[in-house]
Amino acid sequence: MYQPHVFTLTEDGYRGPAPSWSTGVPSLWLVDTDRAAEAALLLAPKILDASELARVEKLAFPADRACYTAAHLALRLLLGARQGVAPEAVRLTRERCPSCDGPHGRPATGGGTHFSLSHTRGVALLAFAGAPVGVDVERVPEARVVQEVSAQLHPAEAAELAELPPEKRPTAFARVWTRKEAYLKGEGTGLAGGLAREHVGTGPRPVGPPGWDVTDVAVPGGYAAAVAVRAAGRPPAEGDDRRK
Repeated sequence: MYQPHVFTLTEDGYRGPAPSWSTGVPSLWLVDTDRAAEAALLLAPKILDASELARVEKLAFPADRACYTAAHLALRLLLGARQGVAPEAVRLTRERCPSCDGPHGRPATGGGTHFSLSHTRGVALLAFAGAPVGVDVERVPEARVVQEVSAQLHPAEAAELAELPPEKRPTAFARVWTRKEAYLKGEGTGLAGGLAREHVGTGPRPVGPPGWDVTDVAVPGGYAAAVAVRAAGRPPAEGDDRRK
């Protein structure tokens, strides 16, 4: 399990180290978006671009606006530190989708840095690496959600959940969900790739799909998180990699 760095947002921005990593090991950063909300409100007009600010305005709830704002400020500040540019100068784009070739694949930027961002109310998680990477953080769901969605998972994962006592299923479901989504985001397909396609496991140790390393991430109680990184020197699960 990876222990992420804690990202602290201040009214002056960020004064910590830039993301750095060794081969196959991502650089992970955790943001308490509630704690960062006040500073984020002051910094957002100076750093976020027009599309990001418009997205904030469309969110109905203050907690969601604070979460999105803090997460995207952290992304720009960390990428800016890595690239040696001002955070507002960071250029964010989208790669082509590997499934349909549409303009909604993995988020990307210049400079050879691969990154991924996930947020849910109260927490954001960011990953940076020298290879394709995906990250996901989620709240542990209610039991009814587990019951409604479990059948959509890989048959082996659905069977694993069914064998657990009911009180242990939400935590196990949160593990498999974050592992699965981290992997699918790393591939660039997202949930459109289907929840049943690969087996990543519900137990304490993830099962990495071919060509990927999947690892759980330490996050506050009530949440689960995982990161998936393209393994060096190993091919992707399916055919040619169109996401270089």
